Amino acid sequence: MVQKIRIGALISGGGTNLQAIIDACESEKINGKMVFVGSDNPEAGGLERGKKHDIPTFFVDYVSILRDFKKNPKDAILPDDFNTNDVLSKHCLFPSDYKIEKVKTFMQSRAIAEAKLIDKMNNYPFDLLVLAGFMRALTPYFIDRINSDPGNPRIMNIHPALLPAFPGVDGYGDTFRYGCKVGGCTVHFIDYGEDSGPIIGQKAFQIDSNDTLDTIRQKGLKLEWELYPECIQLFAQGRLKTVNKTYILPNNKKAQRTVVEILPEI
Repeated sequence: MVQKIRIGALISGGGTNLQAIIDACESEKINGKMVFVGSDNPEAGGLERGKKHDIPTFFVDYVSILRDFKKNPKDAILPDDFNTNDVLSKHCLFPSDYKIEKVKTFMQSRAIAEAKLIDKMNNYPFDLLVLAGFMRALTPYFIDRINSDPGNPRIMNIHPALLPAFPGVDGYGDTFRYGCKVGGCTVHFIDYGEDSGPIIGQKAFQIDSNDTLDTIRQKGLKLEWELYPECIQLFAQGRLKTVNKTYILPNNKKAQRTVVEILPEI
C-alpha cells in the first residue's frame, strides 16, 4: 500500500477549497491525510471545518502582530534566523523602484508572524502545504524554511484566474472587468513573486454575454474544487517535476522559466 502524504493547509476565510480537499482525502481521491489547518485569522470559518473532521487547528493573529509592529517597530523582536539582506535580495513582491524602507518594514513585520506560524506548524510534520484561500503574501523567510529542497517545492496555491494573467487578490473581478471571453483558475507552486510560481494545472470556463461577476465566481469555484484535489493527487503520486528551461526568443534573447512537468502514471 502506498503511504499517504501528510497535508497541511493555511486559510484566511470560509475554507470552501479546504473542504474540497478534505472530502477528496476522505473519499481517497487524494492519497493523503490532512494533518493541520492553520490561519492568520482567529475568526476564519474554515477552522470550524477542520474541527468537524477532527483535524488539529490553530491560528496566528496577524492583525495584532502587525499592529504592534507598526506602533513600536524599534522594539520588535525579529526571529533569530531572519536575515534582512537575504530576504530583500530574494523578494519579487515589490517593483525595483519601491522605497526600500517600506519593503524592509513589510518583510520584517511579516517574518515575525511567519515565525510564529512555523512554530505551530512544526508540531505537525507535513509533506505538502496547501494555501486554500490564505490571503497573506509569503516572504522568502517563510518559503525557504518550508522548501528546504529548492528543487522540490512543497507549497501549493490556487488562484482565481488563468495565470499569468491577473495575479493578485481579485482574479475573477479582474477577468470580468477586462471583458474576457474565457475565465478560469490555476494551481501553482509558490515562489518569491506574486502568483508567479510554476503552473501545475488549469481549468477554464466560457464567459457568456449575460454572465455577471457573481456567476463568473460561481463557475470558477466549481472548477477550483475539482482542480485543486487533482493537482494534490499528482503530488501524492510523485508525478510533479520542476524543470528549469531556457527559451530563445525571436530577438535571440534568452528567457528562463521554471516549469512543472507532469510525469506519466506508473
